[in-house]
Amino acid sequence: MTDRLPGRLVLLGHPVAHSLSPAFQNAALRHAGIPLTYQVLDVAPDSLTDVLQGLREQHAAGNVTIPHKEAVALACGELTPLAQRAAAVNTFWTRDDGTLVGDNTDVAGFEALADALGVVRERCAVACFGSGGAASAVCAAVERWPGAVVTLTARSLPRARLLAQRFEASVRVAESPREALAGANLVVNATPIGLRDDSLPVAISDLPRDARVMDLVYRPGETRWVRAAREAGHVAGDGREMLLHQGAAAFVRWFHRPPDLGIMRRALEAAAA
Repeated sequence: MTDRLPGRLVLLGHPVAHSLSPAFQNAALRHAGIPLTYQVLDVAPDSLTDVLQGLREQHAAGNVTIPHKEAVALACGELTPLAQRAAAVNTFWTRDDGTLVGDNTDVAGFEALADALGVVRERCAVACFGSGGAASAVCAAVERWPGAVVTLTARSLPRARLLAQRFEASVRVAESPREALAGANLVVNATPIGLRDDSLPVAISDLPRDARVMDLVYRPGETRWVRAAREAGHVAGDGREMLLHQGAAAFVRWFHRPPDLGIMRRALEAAAA
């Protein structure tokens, strides 16, 4: 946790203008009487090192989104055990000695979304599309579920295999989406597919009949994949619930106290509308 009030509060990403995080974080800050404004910083990958150095000097804290979660994990001087396990950081702060500390609250956010969709954790078969920081958080969460297994598939199978090696007891790699989906109780899109257009990570007709569908991407009006899955009879949800709960957990890391979740939820719903 931070040793004192952060000098600045930011969200790092590229692109990042679409983010709903400022709406609910600033609502929580105002309600708590904290004199900070949560800002977005669109940071190209080749500028990340310089930006992080500047943020350290400003005693900043904040969040990290696509595509910087793994790079920020490598840049931090200290990682929480969960961030170490995920090898990805979505929440950071600066200690008084200038050390950049990274955590991963995406795991808590993912589990909150799973609970909201009525996912039975024990012995759950999870098909996950992706091999980046979001997929890593899924793996880190599911390895804590008794008897549960993740089957990864991704455009880069070598990258997926590297991720699976870190979670060898609970994660395997499928050669194709169809193979990954076989017998799945929960299907997770942990890629940016659907963020900027109506592309689908996998055809709705390929989903197992009773599988729940979780899209970690969120867009106003939900993603096309979530809408189509629900129309086909699946229990489905986008990443807003995950976004909300990872943001609330981050708030605790920064300020040593929980935010008003109801205030945050209402601000998020208003922004999403």
